[in-house]
Amino acid sequence: MEDELRCPTCKQLYANPVLLPCFHALCLGCALDIQTPYTQGMALAAVGGSAAGGPNNPAAHNGIHAASNSSAAAAAAAATAAPSVVPTANGPGTRHSSHSSAASTASSATGSESVTSDQDQSDKVSIFSEADSGVVCCSNTSRPVSYAGTAQGLQGLLQGAVVAPPGAAYCLTCPLCRKLVFFDDGGVRNLPTYRAMEAIVDRFCAREALRCQMCETDPKVASLICEQCEIRYCDACRELCHPARGPLAKHTLVKPRGAAQQRESVCGEHEETLSQYCLNCKIPACGQCIGEQRHQAHDVQSINVTCKAQKTELSHNLQQLSEKARSTTEFIQRLKGMSDKVTESCMEFERLVHAQCEALIQAIHDRREYLLEAIRMDKDTKIRILKDQQSNCTGKLQQTTGLIQFCIEALKETDSAAFLQVGSMLINRVANTDMTWHQEVTNAAPRVSPIVDLTLDDAALARAIDNLNFIQMKAVKDGEERCPAAPLTPTILPADCSAENNSVTVAWQPPSHSFVEGYVLELDDGSGGEFREVYCGKETICTVDGLHFNSMYNARVKAFNSAGEGEYSELIGLQTAEVAWFTFDPVLSGGAGSGLIFSKNNATVSVEGWEHRVALGSVGFSRGVHYWEFTIDNYTADTDPAFGVARIDVARNKMLGKDEKSFAMYIDRQRSWFQHNSIHERRVEGGITTGSTIGVLLDLERHTLSFLVNEMPQGSVAFRDLYGVFYPAVSINRGVTLTMHTALDAPKMDYF
Repeated sequence: MEDELRCPTCKQLYANPVLLPCFHALCLGCALDIQTPYTQGMALAAVGGSAAGGPNNPAAHNGIHAASNSSAAAAAAAATAAPSVVPTANGPGTRHSSHSSAASTASSATGSESVTSDQDQSDKVSIFSEADSGVVCCSNTSRPVSYAGTAQGLQGLLQGAVVAPPGAAYCLTCPLCRKLVFFDDGGVRNLPTYRAMEAIVDRFCAREALRCQMCETDPKVASLICEQCEIRYCDACRELCHPARGPLAKHTLVKPRGAAQQRESVCGEHEETLSQYCLNCKIPACGQCIGEQRHQAHDVQSINVTCKAQKTELSHNLQQLSEKARSTTEFIQRLKGMSDKVTESCMEFERLVHAQCEALIQAIHDRREYLLEAIRMDKDTKIRILKDQQSNCTGKLQQTTGLIQFCIEALKETDSAAFLQVGSMLINRVANTDMTWHQEVTNAAPRVSPIVDLTLDDAALARAIDNLNFIQMKAVKDGEERCPAAPLTPTILPADCSAENNSVTVAWQPPSHSFVEGYVLELDDGSGGEFREVYCGKETICTVDGLHFNSMYNARVKAFNSAGEGEYSELIGLQTAEVAWFTFDPVLSGGAGSGLIFSKNNATVSVEGWEHRVALGSVGFSRGVHYWEFTIDNYTADTDPAFGVARIDVARNKMLGKDEKSFAMYIDRQRSWFQHNSIHERRVEGGITTGSTIGVLLDLERHTLSFLVNEMPQGSVAFRDLYGVFYPAVSINRGVTLTMHTALDAPKMDYF
């Protein structure tokens, strides 16, 4: 309630409050401070503020008639729980010369402490009705105050008119609603006293502010106040700080005044009690006022009846508002209870997470012991095998050493006949021993490797630990089973994404606090076209092969579970290589039964048989310009190796160009031909030898295939209208060894 008792201008408790026509209040001193002499330009300047405050303030319109008369009806009786702030020494009494008795008492408090409550601010919401508190709503006089202009003119002014009424000498703008009010020479002193506010402030000060101002801590209730010092004392502080001797003996100590005394409202013109209320003029009046001409034909009612009716209506409204406040209080208590439950639930959940993590750690410890035991068993097995092999070798060495020593002694025999008796046998025995020694000892190798032939594969477990997370449950109604919510958006990790050759690798981070059953990775077509799905699974990293070279691919990923799909991640762009790096692919070339021999990291190929065999490169091309070369490492036989491109399903046991799936140039020592689907044509002179270089230029922008021999074009364009996916290819037979060179810049051909 204390906010309602503070002046909007000085922010202190109201001192001698006056009521504006818009039913807002001001201290009389503050009103005097902000009123200004009227000039013609001031009304124009105030139009914006007046118009802004009008529509949203019904009281400013409903109180127009009351504003044009001497008093305005106002009834307010609401109180909250005990307010927590006490007016200080620089209160209303120190600001204005005119103030109420209780306000004066409150303003004399120099250095008083605020009375605080232990309750939270959220608890200060209880409202109870004081509709029967005896609030008096009337003015000092029944005659109209001297606002300049008529009631109709004032109403037009409050609704935005800028023409001042005749006789306007002062004006004032309400600091709350920005309404502009004009006055005659009397100024704001013509405003009616806000009697109800004055009484409420008095009661508030009497209830909250009468504390000793000299207590250092926990101020006690003041028992006396010095009229000269204007300081309140408790009994202990009075004896200590204001003894009744010396100069202070002449000071007058009185008991602090409490609430304002009940005052009887009288007519300022006739000095009679205000007993009637004019419903048309909305002002109280005495009996003589009612008899005058200005109230003839007006509806008049007893002031007590009118006051009781308005109090009853206010009480009813307060009761409804109090019910809302009470329900809000209960809601706040529920929130507090939920806070306690949140704390308890989180503590229990922390305990469960701790227990689960400890169980996982224990499982890792157990698995570690199992793996270490496997290593120890492997060590024991290898050591046993090595000891057995060592024992066998030692026995063989002992037998051989004995034979050698026996033979040496036999060689010392001087009797030829005696030596010849065993010489042949010794020669055969030594020869056999030497042969078995070469087989069993010299070429023998350790039966086991000293290196542990094991690798700890922890990648899957590390990813699982990284993916260990909470499951976000979607909210459901009471009684329904809770289900996992749709997952949040994964986050692509640019540092872990890469593009190599014609493949891209995309890595992403699982969404936090989401249950994920899988991911969907999508790529566009490399030209900003529509997206297509390229992966669906549980992994958080994926490599996509077989893309176009020199293309920018945009990738995005989303997560899904049984509840639905999440949002797509942000896009990431990955640029494939401008030139291709590749080798021969043994698998695409037919595997182990093809007869092809690959070496130098699959860059070199040869074959043992006389039949032609096709070797394919490891990448396929569908667009762009690509160039690669073959070096003839060996060419001794009169054979015709073929170079060119082929589709993935080419016949691998025929010369390249013999079927419709391949396009080739075959060449010998003297000349070459272009061949496709067993049709060979356009013989070109110039052959190959060991050390020659064959270049293949595949231009899928022009859809052509050309060949070069030793960096010179071998004829014109060999083939045109090539559409689809093509793999680098060669066909060779016995006597030819080739090495492929890739990632080369395409040469400029001047015949295009």
